[in-house]
Amino acid sequence: MKSQNYSLTVRACYVGYVVQAIVNNFAPLLFLTFQSTYGISLSKITLLITMNFLVQLITDLASAAFIDKIGYRASAILAHVLAASGFVLLTILPELTGDPFLGLVISVMIYAVGGGLLEVLLSPIIEALPLGNKERMMSLLHSFYCWGHVAVVLISTVFFRLFGIENWKIMAIIWAVVPAANILAFSKAPILSLISQGERGYTLGELVRKPVFWLMMLLMACAGASEQSVSQWASTFAEAGLGVSKSVGDLAGPMSFALLMGTSRLIYGKYGDKMDLRRAMAISSALCIVSYLMIALSPWPVLGLIGCGLCGFSVGIMWPGAFSIASASIRQGGTALFALLALAGDLGCGGGPTFVGFTSNLFGGELKWGILMALVFPVLMLIGVSVRTKNRD
Repeated sequence: MKSQNYSLTVRACYVGYVVQAIVNNFAPLLFLTFQSTYGISLSKITLLITMNFLVQLITDLASAAFIDKIGYRASAILAHVLAASGFVLLTILPELTGDPFLGLVISVMIYAVGGGLLEVLLSPIIEALPLGNKERMMSLLHSFYCWGHVAVVLISTVFFRLFGIENWKIMAIIWAVVPAANILAFSKAPILSLISQGERGYTLGELVRKPVFWLMMLLMACAGASEQSVSQWASTFAEAGLGVSKSVGDLAGPMSFALLMGTSRLIYGKYGDKMDLRRAMAISSALCIVSYLMIALSPWPVLGLIGCGLCGFSVGIMWPGAFSIASASIRQGGTALFALLALAGDLGCGGGPTFVGFTSNLFGGELKWGILMALVFPVLMLIGVSVRTKNRD
């Protein structure tokens, strides 16, 4: 079958990453609204972030046991059903349950399972297609998470400004349409298996006995930590650097970070066939180190803000690049490999910002010291991509 016959599959995976961006970034826009509408303390509401993160981690770990049994298509459709259902339930469960917070938690848990499944599924679906230059395809695929993030914030912000934040439930239903529509695409799109017929992928026990597997896990963890250690604090740096309101700071910080990260992935997706992936990731790691130093050591806040933007650009290809290197290094890894890589990446995404916050507290709450200590993540990434592995098991 010719590669162009898989265009529907590729587009469905692109939209799948937009869905994951909605899963991770829509509810946080409503936290203050949840607080005022339902009388829930902000400390309890922030637990929704933790719940979303933990459920996706558990899904990453558990999915390897059943995705291969029910198949990629059924798993992808299930992921989109759960995501759409979670968004819809977000609008009705808080009023139906005795405790509005319980309704929010249940809704978040449902769409978080969908988001976790998508994170595990989309990369191997693309990797299994008979297309040229998988590194480029993987980078383009992951860029759609960035564009989805930007779209969620911009479209939701415009909607709330035009129609009022009190109509947030309508916006939630609108976002639910995205995964609902993508169900149709995945029901028709041709989907292949990573493992050829008559072969089998490695078991968990076989994977953990391979030294290269642990190197790949380190790369994924460092990719997530290098990205989120700055991304989670970007709004704070923007406000300090520009002296603007939080809403403007959110646009100048996290939004610019996401835009530049997506741009980096888009550039590699277009010109990646002219670059060596490991060399590109080594350069990105070096740029990331420079950006961390700019943030931590610059005497001028605006230069620190520029460092935040440079960080977004530098980390762009780390996550998809680590997926591509792992797939080429462990060819029989199968779904289990991608599930565990997603788990390592998510641990990095959660551990990096936590490390920054903890070390900052040790230095009197100075975030710059936390960022300086977090240099360990891009440094380890630079070392990791410099270790040569064979292109076969």
